[in-house]
Amino acid sequence: MIHRLKRSRALRTAYAWTTAFTNPTRMFHAMRGLPLFVRDYFEYRRQPGAEPLAFSEMVPVLDDRTSWHGIDTHYFYVNVWASRRIAMTAPAPHFDVGSQVVLSTVLSATRPVVFIDYRPLRARIEGLQSVAGDLVRLPMRDGSVSSLSCLHVAEHVGLGRYGDPVDVAGTRKAAAELARVLAPGGHLFFAVPVGRERVAFNAHRVHAPATIRHYFDSLNLREFSGVGDLGTYRENVPLETFQDDEYGCGLFWFTK
Repeated sequence: MIHRLKRSRALRTAYAWTTAFTNPTRMFHAMRGLPLFVRDYFEYRRQPGAEPLAFSEMVPVLDDRTSWHGIDTHYFYVNVWASRRIAMTAPAPHFDVGSQVVLSTVLSATRPVVFIDYRPLRARIEGLQSVAGDLVRLPMRDGSVSSLSCLHVAEHVGLGRYGDPVDVAGTRKAAAELARVLAPGGHLFFAVPVGRERVAFNAHRVHAPATIRHYFDSLNLREFSGVGDLGTYRENVPLETFQDDEYGCGLFWFTK
């Protein structure tokens, strides 16, 4: 068992270094899809009324022929989990720090949203305000935000991935800042990778759920849910549920 774990970690490391420069998975699917592309090309040309197909206009997409719709289970469930709870608490406005921007754009259809990110958003839509900000130095006063989310973000802080300063205490400092700006009675929706604690430099950290609970010891934990290694979503579970995972996702609903 130990040898299998070491071998799988070595394979993941090799894959991570390879995908930094190329994507072998996509190349494999592209090679499988190429004969079907050629078959469909000639079939299309033979059909009555077919438009001219210039080689210079071709955009071959060779890896979309799948039997089911692929999803990133972490982000799929994170966004569903947070948006439903934010709708239930009905804040106006809601503040989001660095989460996948689709969450803020969808929420802005029903309430004002302030999106804060180290790399501000270069787009404008009604109901959404984008603000430049650092997660370890948020541009808000103490206790001023009643509804706040930070989903799959804090695990990156201090690793330099996004041009931020390297800091071994990045996630802990981010947690302290989120707790600082949260208003009494306010809600914080927080998500990070959970499981076997480690730093996967410079992509992310993985924290034990108990570590995150400790980082937010000044807040009340209203709910803990998550996504396990196999992509299974589970609501209202004990903190230790995902502590032995390789790369789970912990969903924490805190109140102050």
